Amino acid sequence: MDKPKIEKAVQMILEAIGADLSIKDLADTPARVAKMYEEIFAGMKKDGEKAISVVLEEEHDEIILVRDIPFYSMCEHHLVPFFGKAHVAYLPDKRITGLSKLARVVDVYAKRPQVQERMTTQIADAIMNRLKPQGVKVVIEAQHLCMIMRGVQKPGAVTTTSVVRGVFREDGPARQEALSLIYGK
Repeated sequence: MDKPKIEKAVQMILEAIGADLSIKDLADTPARVAKMYEEIFAGMKKDGEKAISVVLEEEHDEIILVRDIPFYSMCEHHLVPFFGKAHVAYLPDKRITGLSKLARVVDVYAKRPQVQERMTTQIADAIMNRLKPQGVKVVIEAQHLCMIMRGVQKPGAVTTTSVVRGVFREDGPARQEALSLIYGK
């Protein structure tokens, strides 16, 4: 990541909006933003499949679900945050992974300029490709500051995206079971 270039760009933006960069705290903002970008865009050069670093052979043949995985990301259209929770379910076919690895996959794809729809697909595809399960279901619920702070200005609006693969796409009862586990109904 080119932190000096980010600092210069942030300084130019602040100057363009008329900010007084002689104010000590504001003068330090470009460096703080560059450091922050290094952290919040840490997923840029990472491979989501490699986040599943542990694959175990196991005869478990029921749904595995991690619900309410918190995440934050940056809308690639406006560079403002969107945040929420991801629900990741899969039905193994002799291969499982540590539960934390599912949260790591979410983090890899969230920590880059992103759109929620693509992020949902990337998470599901990484799990399908790495674990080769019978099926995957990923649901993401998020609030977008680009809808809250600007434009339509609708605080509280939640966007839900869903991607289903394998048995969850083909088998209605399996799909419904995953949904009921996610939403507790």
